Amino acid sequence: MMTDTLTPNNHVIALPGKLDIDNQTASPPTNNDDLGWKSKLKIPPKDRRIQTSDVTDRRGNEFEEFCLKRELLMGIFEKGWEKPSPIQEASIPIALSGKDILARAKNGTGKTGAYSIPVLEQIDSKKDCIQALIIVPTRELALQTSQICIELAKHMNVRVMVTTGGTNLRDDIMRIYQKVQVIIATPGRILDLMEKKVAEMDQCKILVLDEADKLLSQDFKGMLDVVIKNLPQERQILLFSATFPLTVEQFMKKHLRDPYEINLMEELTLKGVTQYYAFVQERQKVHCLNTLFSKLQINQSIIFCNSTQRVELLAKKITELGYCCYYIHAKMAQAHRNRVFHDFRSGLCRNLVCSDLFTRGIDVQAVNVVINFDFPKMAETYLHRIGRSGRFGHYGLAINLITYDDRFTLHRIEQELGTEIKPIPKVIDPKLYVASKLEDDDDDDDEK
Repeated sequence: MMTDTLTPNNHVIALPGKLDIDNQTASPPTNNDDLGWKSKLKIPPKDRRIQTSDVTDRRGNEFEEFCLKRELLMGIFEKGWEKPSPIQEASIPIALSGKDILARAKNGTGKTGAYSIPVLEQIDSKKDCIQALIIVPTRELALQTSQICIELAKHMNVRVMVTTGGTNLRDDIMRIYQKVQVIIATPGRILDLMEKKVAEMDQCKILVLDEADKLLSQDFKGMLDVVIKNLPQERQILLFSATFPLTVEQFMKKHLRDPYEINLMEELTLKGVTQYYAFVQERQKVHCLNTLFSKLQINQSIIFCNSTQRVELLAKKITELGYCCYYIHAKMAQAHRNRVFHDFRSGLCRNLVCSDLFTRGIDVQAVNVVINFDFPKMAETYLHRIGRSGRFGHYGLAINLITYDDRFTLHRIEQELGTEIKPIPKVIDPKLYVASKLEDDDDDDDEK
């Protein structure tokens, strides 16, 4: 069912504080045969689901055209990445040239690959020092990003480490002393390690800021300015953000040097996500959700609430209705959060109730339905929530339960995002969100 699952014995997801750096490295292949090297790769089955123009409007480049190391190309192809997406085509060659980048692209269009590939390409495996730092706003996104980097680098002699809050600081210190070259971190933890003089950044030439709008919000109160003070003067900054608030513009003018700007945001919402609303009274919401569960062909769903208390209450109600349900929010213990994240990605449960902790960058390919049990107040939050379905150009559904008090917010968010949220029909066409239907139709077309 899952196209991108994580194995339970992978230390990165289960226990980020217990990572064994030695287990994450692999020596370059010894086979020098230039002919037929791709035929020897363990390439996963081709994803035959129909994709939207968010990822298919390509220039026609191939990964080999970027002059990447053979070992990195092997990791790319073994992840099942066949051709670069539009954001990857635009970003990779510019990043490899050493220029600063300010990139805007939709959620779920391949941004992680757009920066992780040029970062790994530029690492000198002979130097035992931190050469690249990738900062993300949440612990779950840090774990996911580090997993992708480790998989891409599995044929390279590059050591990758993830460090986040909520894990044992002493363990992280011990791991850094084992010499790492790429660090993926949340802001608070990397600042701790810098202040303790454990993370020496004097040779860190690349800084990546993913979900930069969130990193530059009041939640992190200028932490990135402190991080940048610890970096060498000659450095490259790659800044990725779906939205571009004033804080990002101010940061860009202060720290980026003649950045190359990439904007693939002609529209804000993903083309493959169909959006509906249902007008309900607050007391009808659980009944409405039960009806949706019985009527929709859900592969996996994410259900958003506006508070941690409501997350737990709703998860309990869904379980009482007889459906498998996990929940996750920021007030949970980190080890518990990691286990829920890992098990949901592995497909062990169909439904996940969560707070906005889970809106940033989290990529679960099997999610085809997002439900806003509580409608968000901000357009930016709405945009990131519905971007959990329809990942990488696939099709998905976003359903919003709207109360009388939400009616003006619904209209305002439609206006701000330039999108249309339609009234929910009595029957929703499965072709809008069910991958197996799309595959069947595709096969039929082939037979004709």
